[in-house]
Amino acid sequence: MYIIERKEDTIRIPPDRLDEELDEVAKYIARESLEGQIEDRNKLIILATNIERIGDGRIVHGDGGIFQDVAYDALIFVLEENELIFGYVCEVLKFGAFIRFGPLDGLLHISQIMNDKVDVDQGSQLLKGKDSGKFIKIDDKLRARIVTVSVNERSPRESKIGLTMRQTGLGKLDWLFEDDEEEAS
Repeated sequence: MYIIERKEDTIRIPPDRLDEELDEVAKYIARESLEGQIEDRNKLIILATNIERIGDGRIVHGDGGIFQDVAYDALIFVLEENELIFGYVCEVLKFGAFIRFGPLDGLLHISQIMNDKVDVDQGSQLLKGKDSGKFIKIDDKLRARIVTVSVNERSPRESKIGLTMRQTGLGKLDWLFEDDEEEAS
């Protein structure tokens, strides 16, 4: 889920940047230091915008930089267990597929793809149900549910997110459309 929040934080403007326009430097440094950070538990700041300096900055004894308070609008991606996501297959491995949704990737283990034994064809980048004949491959769009979240705050891209498609209403979008057509017949 995406949300926008108005936030405040403090950034450090290094001494070698003090000869530049402070408003522009503050905007640049705020974006660099705030975007891509995990806050609270499962909130990833995607974008910092409408950045404004609040008052004058502070100089701390022994540090030549300025500590500047800033206010900004944050576009935040919130990871919640049991949330439905739309994504696409970005990588197929022998143990499942990585699904890209929003700014992150989640693992769809072969045991969570369908109620069928799944065969892996890494050469063709294909995961195929043995009895059903259903398959997923690179760039296929699908709907899944988040079942586990383990956020790596230091490196958000390395967070571990587990997904499932083994429930009604989940799966490759083509499968869902086929099911709707069958029900309509």
